[in-house]
Amino acid sequence: MVAMRNIVLLLLCITVVAPIVLYTDRLGTYKSPSTKEEFIEDVTAFVGAGDSGHLNLLPQETSTALKEPIGVVYTEDLTETKNLPRERPMVVESREHVSARVLSTTTEEDQGRKESLIRLVTDKQGNDANTLEKADGSGGENVNSEDAIDVDDSDAKLTKSDRGSDRESQVKDIKQEPQATIASSNINKKILSGETNKQKEQMPPDAKVQQLKDQLIQAKIFLSLPVVKSNSHLTRELRLRVKEVSRTLGDASKDSDLPRNANERIKAMEQTLLKGKQAQDDCAAVVKKLRAMIHSTEEQLHAHKKQTLFLTQLTAKTLPKGLHCLPLRLTTEYYNLNSSQQQFPNQEKLEDPRLYHYAIFSDNILAAAVVVNSTAVNAKDTSKHVFHIVTDRLNYAAMRMWFLANPPGNATIQVQNIEDFTWLNASYSPVLRQLGSPSMIDYYFKTHRATSDSNLKFRNPKYLSILNHLRFYLPEIFPKLNKVLFLDDDIVVKKDLTGLWSVDLKGNVNGAVETCGESFHRFDRYLNFSHPLIAKNFDPRACGWAYGMNIFDLAEWKRQNITEVYHNWQNLNHDRQLWKLGTLPPGLITFWKRTFPLNRSWHVLGLGYNPNVNQRDIDRAAVIHYNGNLKPWLEISIPKFRSHWTKYVDYDHVYLRECNINP
Repeated sequence: MVAMRNIVLLLLCITVVAPIVLYTDRLGTYKSPSTKEEFIEDVTAFVGAGDSGHLNLLPQETSTALKEPIGVVYTEDLTETKNLPRERPMVVESREHVSARVLSTTTEEDQGRKESLIRLVTDKQGNDANTLEKADGSGGENVNSEDAIDVDDSDAKLTKSDRGSDRESQVKDIKQEPQATIASSNINKKILSGETNKQKEQMPPDAKVQQLKDQLIQAKIFLSLPVVKSNSHLTRELRLRVKEVSRTLGDASKDSDLPRNANERIKAMEQTLLKGKQAQDDCAAVVKKLRAMIHSTEEQLHAHKKQTLFLTQLTAKTLPKGLHCLPLRLTTEYYNLNSSQQQFPNQEKLEDPRLYHYAIFSDNILAAAVVVNSTAVNAKDTSKHVFHIVTDRLNYAAMRMWFLANPPGNATIQVQNIEDFTWLNASYSPVLRQLGSPSMIDYYFKTHRATSDSNLKFRNPKYLSILNHLRFYLPEIFPKLNKVLFLDDDIVVKKDLTGLWSVDLKGNVNGAVETCGESFHRFDRYLNFSHPLIAKNFDPRACGWAYGMNIFDLAEWKRQNITEVYHNWQNLNHDRQLWKLGTLPPGLITFWKRTFPLNRSWHVLGLGYNPNVNQRDIDRAAVIHYNGNLKPWLEISIPKFRSHWTKYVDYDHVYLRECNINP
């Protein structure tokens, strides 16, 4: 029994100790490779065949390579496999699959395969662009640079019949690889260079100008600090730099306007400012000075904005010289006509309720002409359209002469003088009383008051004209008509408007396009809801609507006594506490809950102030409105919208040529 136990222990010792002895003996015989070929041979001996799937990927050649012990596990780092070209037909194992590989007995085919693979890797690392060095196989077969690996994607097996062509392509890939690397490097350099150039191009064209301005501000701050003032040398230097930079900056608005010595001035100022920073250590004083400068700048900005608004209003209401010349020229021609020549044809149509009647109140001859011409051109049957134009005494003769000389097809024209409306007087109209009151005159003509009013747009002189308020007296002007389409003189008609007379207003007096959005053009923008009368009677979130193209049901107007409603609210607003001047606020009040919303395509607004009006909306619109200060007959108009208006002006007309009116 003891003998059996000793035998078992001996066998166990042999089993455990023998592999260790053999393995240590093998390691002892290992020598460091001195040449590239020896390195290839030794590494080949230690590289395992891997799993069966990868065995199938390698050339089936014979070799008498040294066999490794089966079952011993070696770890290897295959990070370099990532650098192999993507074009090569190799399957690279994922990192988790190759971290541990079992070494197995290799055949001559495997040995040749390994030599070819290792040669590719080492030559890539050595950046040899011409040839791969030959590695001696165990069977004496040399593998040159034309050896390649052919992979079939479907079953991962080599096809010897295609090996020749694949070897040629592989050699070509290997030879081109270093060149591709160089080309890639060049491309990267170009990309980086391009990015640098792009960054330079993206730099603001006034970067240096802004830097100079910033330096001036810093220098002035330092000059105001007591610690710097006490340093006479630094003060003189700062003042000198300020003069130099100011002279360099001049009126330049961009870097290209600066002189050549701008960079030198910037550097010199930087050095002086650095001395200033070193001299002062009171940050609180600097902060206080900066706050004072910011406050002063904000006040100046506010004053400039107010002045700009005032000048814009003034420019918008100042007619060009040609538009002053035109009425004078036309008036002279009108009074040269005999009485019969001064009459318009078809006057029997003026009170026919079956026709389409338009009301236009204007003292601008050319603007009124565009409204009439554009409407008549786009009308299906101009003989059914009647235009009622009311103007002031100054332009009455000229307006008549224009349409006598330029009749709009078969349409009927009537031109009236507002002075002939004897019923329209201060005793009847509250707005006329207000316009003639001393407080209103003081409001408009006292310049010291003008600068203090925050709503300069309501100080527009047009509000002094009763022409602007005639829209509230349509039944009195047209007592025999049932419906009238009111048109402002700053609109252009693009489509036939006869469909508006058939719109069912559902008992409302006014048909108009609503203008409100999520938070704008609602009642609270126009009315003073801090006043109890306004707050009690109206909804601040109610939607506003547009004046400029409105269909009015005059029968309903009379039945609901709208004119009296208007007069009552005007009397309540004698001190302008309910709303400022204008016609839209009293219109919103007068037609409150009496307005029918029309489809937005009938009327598109904003062409006189908003350059971002959607072109698609303009194309679909029946009427486009140049509301705002940038009227199409002024030089300050928005250029891309002006053509819609000039389309209906004949600039070759003799009167326009004589007055030098150009597009």
